[in-house]
Amino acid sequence: MGALTQAKADDHLTREIIFSVEPYIRLAAFGGVFCLIAVWEFFKPRRQMAIRRGWRWPNNFGIIALDTLLVRIIFPTTAVGIALLAESNGIGLFNMIALPSWVAVLASVVILDLAIYLQHVIFHAVPVLWRLHRMHHTDLEFDVSTGLRFHPIEILLSMLIKFAVIAAFGVPALAVLIFEVLLNATSMFNHANLRIPLSVDRILRWLVVTPDMHRVHHSILPLETNSNFGFNLPWWDRLFRTYRAQPASGHERMTIGIDQFRNPTELRLDRLLSQPFRSDGITNSPDNQDAKPKH
Repeated sequence: MGALTQAKADDHLTREIIFSVEPYIRLAAFGGVFCLIAVWEFFKPRRQMAIRRGWRWPNNFGIIALDTLLVRIIFPTTAVGIALLAESNGIGLFNMIALPSWVAVLASVVILDLAIYLQHVIFHAVPVLWRLHRMHHTDLEFDVSTGLRFHPIEILLSMLIKFAVIAAFGVPALAVLIFEVLLNATSMFNHANLRIPLSVDRILRWLVVTPDMHRVHHSILPLETNSNFGFNLPWWDRLFRTYRAQPASGHERMTIGIDQFRNPTELRLDRLLSQPFRSDGITNSPDNQDAKPKH
């Protein structure tokens, strides 16, 4: 009994440590990966950009800051907190069956990744959800900051979906932390404007979604936009036949974005926030002086 009691005390301590250090781990991982990729992009870009970072990045980071603030205000706990709550109450599949910890953690990371893939497909397929998600696609360039810009309403819905999956499967807190760090890092990586040798890319895309693989998803062509939905693992696109190897026009010549919002002024923070509620963007008329971005 003494050994069992000690084991439970150790598990409780481990959970408390994970919960207390989670924000710092995520912040450190985000900062490190972002800086690494931003520097890598600067020296080894895949595409030359027509719209400079000085115009896009302040607006993209404004969206990121707003997303983070709203999540902290609206949700009293994090995804890790939901996992700890489910575990303490015996809720969810992995809290009801006896599995080695490493099996539960590995299976949970894969399940969460599949859930994100399916969510992504649904947000493209359902018109009202696409109006939210399309803001992510209206970036006229494709770089590390693109991987972080999502409409706040979409972020809140995504959190609710994630909470539901965590509770249903009883995902361990450690698995949630691993997945959150991986998703954040791979989203920045696969949206990066990086030149990776084609021979290396062919191997990498069997293990992880690469920038060349995901860039196809940001094409202006609907058939290409509705492909390559994966963020972490590349297998789901092949399994569900949504995989497309290359864009028709090639990576250097393909057009990024969607038809409705082609004017660079649409990259402004206020325009980004209002996009789901509008059908058409600002035209490129010479009479529209506000349509000229200041780089």
